Amino acid sequence: MNPARIEEEFPAPSYRGNQQAALGEIREAFAAGNDVVLVRAPTGSGKSLLARAIAGCAVRADEATPAEPVGAYYTTPQVSQLDDVAADPLLSDLQVIRGKRNYTCLVAGETDTPVDRAPCARETGFDCSIKHRCPYFSDRTIASNRSVAAMTLAYFMQTAGSDAFGQRDVAVIDEAHGLAEWAEMYATIDLRPDTVPVWDELSIPDIDGAEAAARFADRLSGVCGRRKDTLVGADELTIAEVTERDRLQELISNLDWFVSDYRDPGSASTWIVDQPGGESSSVTIKPLNPERYLQHTVWDRANNFALLSATILDKEGFCRGVGLDPDDAALIDVSHTFPVENRPLYDVTQGKMTYEHRDETLPEIARLIVRLMAHHADEKGIVHAHSYAIAERLVDRLREFGVDGRVRTHDRENRDAALETWLATDDPELFVAVKMEEALDLEGDLARWQVLCKAPYPNTRDSRVARRLEEGQWGWYYRTALKTVIQACGRVVRAPDDRGATYLADASLLDLFDRSRGAMPEWFAAQVDRMSRPELPAFDPGAAGGDGGTNGTTTASRRTRRSRSDPDDHPLADVWGSD
Repeated sequence: MNPARIEEEFPAPSYRGNQQAALGEIREAFAAGNDVVLVRAPTGSGKSLLARAIAGCAVRADEATPAEPVGAYYTTPQVSQLDDVAADPLLSDLQVIRGKRNYTCLVAGETDTPVDRAPCARETGFDCSIKHRCPYFSDRTIASNRSVAAMTLAYFMQTAGSDAFGQRDVAVIDEAHGLAEWAEMYATIDLRPDTVPVWDELSIPDIDGAEAAARFADRLSGVCGRRKDTLVGADELTIAEVTERDRLQELISNLDWFVSDYRDPGSASTWIVDQPGGESSSVTIKPLNPERYLQHTVWDRANNFALLSATILDKEGFCRGVGLDPDDAALIDVSHTFPVENRPLYDVTQGKMTYEHRDETLPEIARLIVRLMAHHADEKGIVHAHSYAIAERLVDRLREFGVDGRVRTHDRENRDAALETWLATDDPELFVAVKMEEALDLEGDLARWQVLCKAPYPNTRDSRVARRLEEGQWGWYYRTALKTVIQACGRVVRAPDDRGATYLADASLLDLFDRSRGAMPEWFAAQVDRMSRPELPAFDPGAAGGDGGTNGTTTASRRTRRSRSDPDDHPLADVWGSD
């Protein structure tokens, strides 16, 4: 790469905040010979523009030898972040490519069919006369030839080994703080009746460890392979059969990868197996340290890497977690330019939201929210509920108080639609949200206040979390929660002249701050140091906008929900068969 080009590759007509200084430090870090540069830049600092400037430093085709990788990748775990990139006119030269299920077929009679279920996926030897106009293959061809190809991290990982998306000179990973966690999730194998098409043909043994799981995975891969070969050999498949074929192909790939990694004496991965129901029950196979998975899907994909995030809190711990040598990576710190008084934290703690105290604390938080609704009578707000169970109980309480006419929520199935509807309204509605602490831009009047209902500690019932804590990795435990809190605090203040208040309702958040103080960026520590208790109005549902009515949105959390591990709700679901 040529880091000397970084300033001229910056896509905006002028710099904002510390962008120019950041580019200079990034340039020097790459020029010093670092293949990996971590950029810790706070929310609102324009990381996407920095990312584009870094990508522009990649070797160009007219500068390279025939065997030398050229061009760059831009990738992010967040679909919404990719949507923002696609919509930004300053980033119009980034060619976005998505998974097949995001495109519809152009063949007559199939215009409502996703490309991954189109005739070319269903019929052997189907000769599509308009393939050159297919929106997916067109975007893929353009992206494979454009100097910067942009895609989600799921698509990026899935296309490892692809002819279309081979090695490039530079890869830029935005929102990279969760890279290890995302890799663990992508590499997890859930074996259940609804994820294994041949489940009824199996006899599920009592799997008491990774060795037994590897033997079972070998056997299952063979059964899946025979069924897949039958489908692949058919002249024509139904949409249901195409879905089954793709599921089998993905499952075989994952099973074979697990067996290969487990039996590789040089692999650093630790595999954990859950079978809570014992013999004949569902099985989950999870990697604890997916370094080899990341090597294949990420680190082999480029010569140089820039990883950007506001919350890479511990360089050494982050690097070890993703399979990098900390000595081979440079860390660039970008300071915050948003006035600290515009992003206040308020201590409104009502007690602990741990499981044993939740029944006492949650009703008090619901009453607090009513008081905050009155305090912000003309302003939109968001409640980060942490879980659907907490969200549902909060909404039920708010309904009892008669303020549900001003409250909107969502479930797993309608989260995107509910969010878009809430964003579009000018009414001072309160959005009770789950897992929206990241990649959500609530600039200006989109939201002026937010509530953190619970310290977002990792779930100790997760076997990977439990194993880490058994090994004494408490620093990781606190840093993981702190990352989520810092990300959440950045949702409502997005520009130097923006303002937004964050209210802390769970007393465990204060304990988290004490335990993780050494990992805080200076700019966030300044927010914590200024934290105060606000003067709020008394509890009065009428003042909060309560009218006893409903807007019909608060019942969404009562609908039937799919599991996060449902194959159709899996983060890789939109890229299966991507190549």
